[in-house]
Amino acid sequence: MNAHSDPVEHGHDQHEGHPHGHESHENPDVVALGDLADALLEDLPNHPAGRAAKTVLSGTVMRATLIALAGGQEMAEHDSPPAATMQVLRGEVTLGSGSRSWRLGVGQMAPIPPERHGVVAHEDAVILLTVALR
Repeated sequence: MNAHSDPVEHGHDQHEGHPHGHESHENPDVVALGDLADALLEDLPNHPAGRAAKTVLSGTVMRATLIALAGGQEMAEHDSPPAATMQVLRGEVTLGSGSRSWRLGVGQMAPIPPERHGVVAHEDAVILLTVALR
């Protein structure tokens, strides 16, 4: 097999200029969540509030946002959107609502209850928040 037909070599050529895989020539709508999560964590020391966010998808009915929280930081109780989920990509957090709470680690996802809720990061963490806008 020559170098031009080698699939590994070909795949590398396709992403030249996009070393972190944030974009794809095959499908620009594909988002490399792991790379973005790592970049947010790396940039976290530059945010005095201990949190950083990046909207990764946005439309008329839904939005997906990555949120990085430094360990010990929290998102104070706030109102719930019509429907939402939270998935942990890095670290560990607690989602709390009223007298209930859910401790979530990497790869775990939970629906956000339709009531006031807050989030606490037990260590540096990144969550993917997906929200219905109506």
